[in-house]
Amino acid sequence: MSALEGLSVRRTTTAQQLADGLAERIMAGAFGPGDRLRESAIATELGVARNTIREAVRILELTGLVRYEVNRGAVVIAPTREKVEALYTARERLETAAIVRTPRPEQLDAIVKAFEELEQAARAGDAALVVDRDLAFHQAIVALLDSTRLDEFFASLTQELRFYLTVLSKSETPEEVVAEHRLILDAIRLGDHDRAVAEIRAHVETSVHRLNELL
Repeated sequence: MSALEGLSVRRTTTAQQLADGLAERIMAGAFGPGDRLRESAIATELGVARNTIREAVRILELTGLVRYEVNRGAVVIAPTREKVEALYTARERLETAAIVRTPRPEQLDAIVKAFEELEQAARAGDAALVVDRDLAFHQAIVALLDSTRLDEFFASLTQELRFYLTVLSKSETPEEVVAEHRLILDAIRLGDHDRAVAEIRAHVETSVHRLNELL
């Protein structure tokens, strides 16, 4: 008897693609907070097996964009002050722990490159790309912790963060986003850890304040 007998390979590529597509529509406002994701209706409209839709919805649940409610099924998250503050507290603690470390040359290069790509996205006026580059900049900061597990943890937060950054993009200009991140980069370049921590905290506090006003 083979050690692999009975092992089945689950193909999740289609489910992941559907999850990504649904996430984009949630963040674009096609589905509002509290809206149900009716698996049978989505499966019928797209011509996809309902099991595949169910798997896609489970992926969204893991990212924090969707949750299950009794008697309602999968619904788009309805942001609350508590959820926003919990998410951004986790983000702040990770980033402030990382930013007090002196980056190696290659780590500093990665942060600088991420900032330059953020600038390029802002100049292009591409709001979605600005959000992507914003997250990449902060991912590069978290990488200073030299922990692949913490890198993965931050990456797991990014889908939910992407949702909130997309909301924020409607209330701030790309130039304002770049300016806030330039202050953080300048402090890192100067090796001023206290200032770097202060800039991260100010950035997070500003984001939370704006989100609470918007949501």
